[in-house]
Amino acid sequence: MRAELRGKTSSISVHNSTILNRAHNSVCGALKGCLGSLDGGCIEKLLVHCGSALESHDVTLAQQVMWVLNNVASPVGDPNQRLTSWFLRALISRASRVCPSPSPTPTPIPMDFNGSSTRVESRLMSVTDLARYVDVIPWHRFGFCAANIAIYKAIQRYQKVHILDFSISHCMQWPTLIDALSKRPQGPPSLRITVPSFRPPVPPLLNIPTHQIGLCLTKFASSKNIPFQFNLFPYNHNNNISIDPSSLNLQDDEALVINCQHWLRYVSNHDSSKDDFINKTKSLNPRIMIVVDEDSDMTDSSLASRITTCFNYFWIPFDALETFLSKDSMQRLEYEADIGQRIENIIGFEGNQRAERLESCVKVLERMRNGGYLNVPFCDDVADEVKALLAEQASGWGMKREEDALVLTWKGHNSVFVTAWVTDDEIGDMA
Repeated sequence: MRAELRGKTSSISVHNSTILNRAHNSVCGALKGCLGSLDGGCIEKLLVHCGSALESHDVTLAQQVMWVLNNVASPVGDPNQRLTSWFLRALISRASRVCPSPSPTPTPIPMDFNGSSTRVESRLMSVTDLARYVDVIPWHRFGFCAANIAIYKAIQRYQKVHILDFSISHCMQWPTLIDALSKRPQGPPSLRITVPSFRPPVPPLLNIPTHQIGLCLTKFASSKNIPFQFNLFPYNHNNNISIDPSSLNLQDDEALVINCQHWLRYVSNHDSSKDDFINKTKSLNPRIMIVVDEDSDMTDSSLASRITTCFNYFWIPFDALETFLSKDSMQRLEYEADIGQRIENIIGFEGNQRAERLESCVKVLERMRNGGYLNVPFCDDVADEVKALLAEQASGWGMKREEDALVLTWKGHNSVFVTAWVTDDEIGDMA
């Protein structure tokens, strides 16, 4: 997705022409055709220009571009301005670590820049807050809905079900599935949910420990007359082959489901680690594996390239929130702050400090197939249910099929994908 291909966006006037007059000639080159107003395409050019300057350690040029961006950024403006404020924060954060101390001239970037210099602390949510969080836009509900229906169909013959849940959303997916299983015509199965002891320290964050979530699920399952167990298993984030079958207490007569929701991008930053993770899950011979993630590739080693991809991708939630939340809505500001922390990690850090390495749907499909998994298409029932979910959302949301994946779109642009996978041993039963 390119900035100039977006839906309708407003132009942003440059109020202080003296800032432009201070800028380096090459900054003016980057702004050619944009002077007087800065739309998304022009902002992207400035951000890339700043990133390139930081990569070449041209602190003076980077500062000059930041002066211009500072005049555009606003945490309470339109979607482009709000997004720019978080990119500016990320670039300043990066500059403070990777660039040498600036000379006395030009004047350093002010700490009271329009994006705000206040450090945003990670907020801890209650379970109620988390429920509101996943309902803001269908970023998570889309994957929950498609996955739960596919899982329900895959396990319908089984009386024992074991879900190995790799997810950043604190088991918010499972009450809906538990409720559906309680109404199964042949009676509900017994259900075990096992989660790793480690979870990436990324939003959303809860104010209760994982075992407390298990107690809440146990109480809910009991109210639905479903035999239920909740377990933690030891998981070393830096050594994914530490998934030990003996610690999972797998049983021959249970259907194993592996659920991977927005998790792969946080698997250790060594490229082979994702393949190791996929190979290890396949060795467990799951009945079905679900993979959900965001459809964008932010793994490029070039900072300028990551800026382009990141800006054109994260515009989606910023634009979607604009459709129904006021500019000063605290819920909107908090949600955008969570995205802003991701932007800072993707743009501001390298090496082991960069926790997130998001890959596109095409790349994930390739990894899964190379790992020996077989992709299974979603049936029409799944697609219909997802469409019904999206009908309750803003009109910009849609769904399409791509290579047996279901893809959530905003104004035609891909945002989140969901795929279902089986092993050779299970493909016959899934037909």
